[in-house]
Amino acid sequence: MARISLTPRRTLTLRLAAWYSRRTYGKVMQPALALGHHPKILRSYFSFENKVARWKTLDPALKRLAELASAATIGCAWCMDFGHWHADQLGLPLEKISKVPDWRAHEESFTELERWVMAYAEAMTATPPEVTDELAESLRGRLGDAAFVELTTMVAVENLRSRVNSAMGLRSQAFSDNCAIPPVSRTSDGAV
Repeated sequence: MARISLTPRRTLTLRLAAWYSRRTYGKVMQPALALGHHPKILRSYFSFENKVARWKTLDPALKRLAELASAATIGCAWCMDFGHWHADQLGLPLEKISKVPDWRAHEESFTELERWVMAYAEAMTATPPEVTDELAESLRGRLGDAAFVELTTMVAVENLRSRVNSAMGLRSQAFSDNCAIPPVSRTSDGAV
């Protein structure tokens, strides 16, 4: 259950966000409703997301894998649900996408570059970050500087999304009715 009401006061900003969300995604997104309690943040957030959507240097499939690996590491059910739906919209194979939270057990399903990207996303998402020079250099060499910067920033953006949504108690919104992507299991000390 959400930790904040999903029925904020109906401001012009929220009405516009709801209209856009219904038009684009078929339903009003819970993060918009949660952020609707602070219209300035809602406006800034959607402006930011609109700009992020224009970044096109990194391959879209690698971007989705990085976002899903980060969301799975944090355990954000809302982001996993939406990420699965978004991957489906991009035509990515859902059988492969469903293996992201436990990708190490299914390494044969992913290319070497995809495995490096997901390892990087997980290392960046750890608190504190666990990115090694070897991991960063390997990705820079394979992707180039611009795509590496975009990958790094996309993982940071997904950390923002997942941590806000998780902290607010947002859960799956049924974007993907058959979403079979569970969050990563963790022990009480945080180990995977």
